Formats: sequence, C-alpha cells, structure tokens
Amino acid sequence: MAGLSSGLRRLYISVYNWTVFVGWAQVLFLALKTLKESGHVAVYDAVERPLQLAQTAAVMEILHGLTGLVRSPVSATLPQIGSRLYVTWAILWSFPETRTHFLVSSLVISWSITEIIRYSFFGLKEAIGFAPSWLLWLRYSTFMILYPTGITSEVGLIYIALPYIKASEKYCIRLPNKLNFSFDNFCAAIATLGIYVPGIPHMYTYMLGQRKKALAKSKRE
Repeated sequence: MAGLSSGLRRLYISVYNWTVFVGWAQVLFLALKTLKESGHVAVYDAVERPLQLAQTAAVMEILHGLTGLVRSPVSATLPQIGSRLYVTWAILWSFPETRTHFLVSSLVISWSITEIIRYSFFGLKEAIGFAPSWLLWLRYSTFMILYPTGITSEVGLIYIALPYIKASEKYCIRLPNKLNFSFDNFCAAIATLGIYVPGIPHMYTYMLGQRKKALAKSKRE
C-alpha cells in the first residue's frame, strides 16, 4: 500500500511538473517570437493567457509543501509565488498601462527560463529518479543572473503602476461601510515594495546556500 501511494505521488508530481513546464515553454516561445517580430510593446498581449495559467498553477506548490507531497519549505516557496502572483494579477492584469513597458519582456523571459529549467529538473527527478549534472548546474546557478533581472522587473513594474493605482483607486475600500473595514490599494503597493527590501537579499542568500549544498552533494555522488 505504501509503495502504491508513493508511486501515485511520484506520478502526480511528475505530471504536474511537465504540464507546467509546457506552459512556461509556450510563454518563452511566444515572448521571443513577438519580441523579434513586433517589439516589446506587444509581448504582454502575446503571452497573457499562458503566463497567467502557468504562474497561477504555482499555487499548487504551496499546497504540495503544506501536505508533505514535496520537501520544499513553504516559508521559502510562499514569498516567491506570492510576489509573482501579485505582479501577474494585481499589476499587469489590473493596470493595462503597465503592459507595454520593456520591463514586461525582461520579466517574462527571466521567469520562463527559470521555470523551464526548474520544472524539467524536478520532472526528471520524479519520473526517472535523477537529473543530468548539467541540468542540476543550471537549476542552481542560473538564478545568479535571472533572479536579479526578474526581481528588478517586478519592482520596476510595481513602481510604474503606482500613479495608475493611486488615480484609479481600483480595489480600494472606503469607510463608512457595513464591515467597518478600509483598504487602500496604493498603500498596499507601497508596502509590497517595502517587503522587497529585506526580501531580496534574504532570498538571494538562501538560494546561494541551496546552490552550495546541491553542488557539494552532486560531487560526493
């Protein structure tokens, strides 16, 4: 029974990883194709739906961690996924004025390359029990370039959206109301930017530590 349960878990996680891998591969293909043919202004429109699907699917990774399906710590997974969902839905989807900025291209390319490597790495580990050494190296090394480019794009797009958030008051809840509750979306965006300040060095240091452990383990094996 335990063997069957383990087999089903591996099958599910493998299918999940390869499904999301295909989604991110589509995002990268469309982004590069559109960038070449039409320029950065048209990139968001080309990738919008597959980007939203692929990124939102990452919510499952939080559930995987909470239920013990994977060993990834939720404390590390949640901030990354949360910030990406915020940019995907609360910024890009909610404020069309941000979509034509060149930072959208750097964001999408950074995210998609990172995820193509990550999902193929874990997909292979679940499907056949190991990943080739070159893929392991990519998994734990490319973040040194792609994390700074991706996170800079995230912060930049939130900053660019600030005047539109303030002017529109979209998602704001004003008093008085029956719930006696207020919410200011502009202040929330400012607070989100503030979270990036300690969050960026913390995550980068964490990933450097993970890289050191993973590469050292591969050398021993």
